Amino acid sequence: MAESKAVELTAADQERQELITRNLQEVLGGDKLKEQLAKGKNIHVYWGTATTGKPHVGYLVPMRKIADFLQADIRVTILFADLHAFLDNMKSTWELLENRVIYYQHVIKALLQSLGVPIEKLHFVRGTEYQLSKEYTFDILRLCGQVTQRYALKAGAEVVKQVDSPLLSGLLYPLLQALDEQYLKVDGQFGGVDQRKIFILAEEQLPKLKLGKRWHLMNPMVPGLTGSKMSSSEENSKIDLLDAESIVRKKISGAACELGADDNGVLSFYQHVLLPIKLPAPVSLAGKEYHSFAEIKAAFEAQEVSADALKDYLSTFLSDLLTEVAEVDNTDVKLSDQGEAAYSKVVSNFKLSGSTTGLRKRLAGGEPIKLVVPVFCKGRFHLGYLAPLLHIKKLLSSGLNLESTLLLVDLIAFLDSEKVSWAARDGRAAYFKSTLQKVLEILGLEGKVKIERSAEDANNFSKEYVLEMYKMASVVTRDETDITEDTLLAGNLIPLIYALDVYYSGADAVLIGEDEEKLAHLAEKLWSNALGVAGPSQLLHQCVIGMDESKMSAKTPEGHIDPSDTAKQIKTKIARSFCEPQNVSRNVALELSRQLVFPLLDGQALEITRTPENGGSVSIENYEGLVKEFEVGSNPQFPLHPADLKSAVSGVVNKFCDELRPVITPAILAAAFPVNKGGKGGKKK
Repeated sequence: MAESKAVELTAADQERQELITRNLQEVLGGDKLKEQLAKGKNIHVYWGTATTGKPHVGYLVPMRKIADFLQADIRVTILFADLHAFLDNMKSTWELLENRVIYYQHVIKALLQSLGVPIEKLHFVRGTEYQLSKEYTFDILRLCGQVTQRYALKAGAEVVKQVDSPLLSGLLYPLLQALDEQYLKVDGQFGGVDQRKIFILAEEQLPKLKLGKRWHLMNPMVPGLTGSKMSSSEENSKIDLLDAESIVRKKISGAACELGADDNGVLSFYQHVLLPIKLPAPVSLAGKEYHSFAEIKAAFEAQEVSADALKDYLSTFLSDLLTEVAEVDNTDVKLSDQGEAAYSKVVSNFKLSGSTTGLRKRLAGGEPIKLVVPVFCKGRFHLGYLAPLLHIKKLLSSGLNLESTLLLVDLIAFLDSEKVSWAARDGRAAYFKSTLQKVLEILGLEGKVKIERSAEDANNFSKEYVLEMYKMASVVTRDETDITEDTLLAGNLIPLIYALDVYYSGADAVLIGEDEEKLAHLAEKLWSNALGVAGPSQLLHQCVIGMDESKMSAKTPEGHIDPSDTAKQIKTKIARSFCEPQNVSRNVALELSRQLVFPLLDGQALEITRTPENGGSVSIENYEGLVKEFEVGSNPQFPLHPADLKSAVSGVVNKFCDELRPVITPAILAAAFPVNKGGKGGKKK
C-alpha cells in the first residue's frame, strides 16, 4: 500500500501556520489544519465566550491569539454564548443578555484595535440566533441519544459550575458547544485548555451524526492575581478592563509573586499577556533590558529583579493599555457607557416568581416584552401605586424593549370584602384611570404605558373564561385560596380572577407588590394545573413604606399619602413619621427618599434649605449622599436634622401631588366612593 504524500507548505503558509499555532498549549488535529493551509482553503475558526461576568484583562490572552488568527488572514467568528450563560447556573438573567452582548462586542473590538490588528475578517454571532431553532434542537436531541449523563458531566467539569445534584441544563452545555461547530460552519474551534474535554466530545460524537470532525486549538489558562484561574466572579482575582489606574496598581500590589511558588500571578501575566504583546521590544527592569520570559524568570529567581519591580512595570503596562482600550470608540458608543448599561441591575429589587418561558420567547424573537401591572382599585389612590411605575421608567431608561400596561382589575376590590360596591365599580375604575393617566404624564410615561380595564376585554367572562374559572376552582382548596380577612366565599375567588385576567392579558411578565407573593404562587399553580400553561413571569417589587412603618395602604389613611390630601395634611403625616436623629434604621423619611423622592427628582439634586446657624443649605445628588448627610453630615457638627429631612421630603412629595390633585375632582370621587355604600363581610374570629 502506497504511503500518503506528506503535505508541503510554502514559506508564506508556514508563516501563517506559525502565527496560528504559536504560544498554544495544545493542538488537536494539526495535520488537518496544515492540509487546509496547503490547499488554500478560506479557513474559518471560532471562539466562544459566555456573556456572564465583566470581561477582564485575562481576555487579553485569547485576544492576543485571535489577533494572530487575523494576522494570518483567516476568518474569525466570535460566538457570544448568551444561551450558555443562562444555562450555567443562571449566571445571566434574560433581561441582561441583550446589553451584555453589546458590551462584549465593544470590549473585544476595542481590545483588538488596541493591539493594532485588522478586523475585516472578524465576525460576531450570538447563540440565540440559531440555538433555539427546530433543526438545532433536533440535533441536540440526537446527541443526547448517544451521550451518557456521566460523559456529559465529565465533559463540562472544567467550565460548568459543579454541584452535588447538577442541573440538567449544565449537562447540555457541552453538547451545545460541540454542535455550535456545525451550525457556525467552521473548520476548527479555539479555546482554553479547560475546554479540552468538550473538544474531545465534539471530535468523538459529531462524526457519529455525520456532522464532521474539526481541529481544536487550546490556549494555556492564566492564573489570576491570587494564583487561581482568573475569573469574572472572583473580584480580587481579576482586573476589570475599565478599572482606574489606582485600582490596577492596588490589585497588582497585592498580587501573588513569591519565589518558588507554582502559581505566580505576576509572572504569569508577563508570560501570557505582557510579553506576547510587548515583544520584540525589550522590557526594562531594574536598569536592565530583557528579551524573553525565560530571562525575566531567571532574574527574578536569582533575586536580580524584585517582586516590586515586576509589579510596578506590569501596573504601568496594563494602565497604558487599558487607557487605549477605554478610548476606543465604536459606532459612537463609549465603552464605559455601554459597560454601565450592560451591568446595571435591570431587575434589581425584584423577586422572581414563576416561569421565564414568555421572556425567553420574546428574547429569542427580538420582540418587546409585554409587561402588565395589575391595579386592584381597592381604596383611595395613594403614592404606593407609584412603585411599579417608577420601576417601569427605570427599565425603559436602561434600554429594555417594553410594552407596558396598567390593568385595572376592579372586580377584585368587590370580591375583597366589597371594598367597592357592585354598582360603583365603573366609577372606581374611572377614578383610577384618570388619576393614573395624569401620573403617567407627570412621569414622562405618556404614550409608553397603556391603561386597560380587564372588565372591558372581549374575553372577560366569556364561556371559555367561565369554564376555565371552574377548572381552576377544581384544582385548589378552600384553605389555599383563603387570602382575605373575612369568611365570605367571594374572597376565595380572588386568586382565580387574578390568574385569569393576567392570563388573558397576554403578559410575558407581571409586576406586582411583594405583599402579593402568596397570590403569585397560587396563580402559578392555577395556570399549570388548570390551564396546562406556564403563565407569565411574576416580578415582585418592594412596597412603598407608609407613615406607620408598614407598607403604604388604603386601609390606613394616616399611614398613606393621598394626592387629594391638602399640602398641609401631607406635611403633617410625614412630620409625624418615625425619624430619630442620625438613626438610619426604621427611618420613614429616608426610606421615602429612596423609594419616591430621588426617583421623582429623576437625576436632579435634593435641595435642603437650612439657616447658616444650622449648617447652611445642602444639595444632595443621591440617596447614598443623603444617608451620609443624615448620619454624620458633610459638616460633622451639623448632621441633617430630622425636621429638615422631613421638610425636604414633604416639598418633593407635595410638588408631585400639586400637579396630580386637579384631576381628582369631587365628581370623580363621588362616583368612586358613593355615600352609604360601605363594604361588608364576615370578619374572621
